[in-house]
Amino acid sequence: MRGKTAEDRQLLELLDPVAEAAGYEIVRLRLMGGDEQRRLQIMGERPLLEDGTGGDMNVEDCARLSRAISQIMDAADPIAGEYMLEVSSPGVDRPLTRLKDFDTYEGLEARVELDRMAEGRKRFKGVLAGVDGDNIGIDLEGDEHTALIPFAWIIDAKLVLSDQLMKRGAAQRAARIENENPSEDEED
Repeated sequence: MRGKTAEDRQLLELLDPVAEAAGYEIVRLRLMGGDEQRRLQIMGERPLLEDGTGGDMNVEDCARLSRAISQIMDAADPIAGEYMLEVSSPGVDRPLTRLKDFDTYEGLEARVELDRMAEGRKRFKGVLAGVDGDNIGIDLEGDEHTALIPFAWIIDAKLVLSDQLMKRGAAQRAARIENENPSEDEED
């Protein structure tokens, strides 16, 4: 899900180590458009730390990751023709593209779309209930039991914008700002 096409996945193999060396993780990569004007869209984030900080990216982070990726892209030249590079954060109602995302955002509501029918449908909406092996757990409204869905079946998943999600995002940003700018009392 981090990359849809074979070309996307090849670019991820090239760029994942670059992002990691710069202190970021690539959440999703998409190379879009025709031969004339292509766009390479990359969503990145800081790794989430044990204390719950990290995750978000500000404008400076996007610029730093963009510069690191541009250097490698210029040297390796893996895309034929011209393209435009766009680096952004995943946003509050972020896509869930890695198995660990379903664990990290446990307790929050998400929409999940599958590549095949399961229980008579392809789309599910419910509260994330973590990870069990290679399956994601989701509590569906009206069901007593947690549904387990193979991660490999998921083609699209995204958090649902809610008050709970907004509060969590605000708390993470506040913690990051506090860590970047400790008060004078803490410095002494």
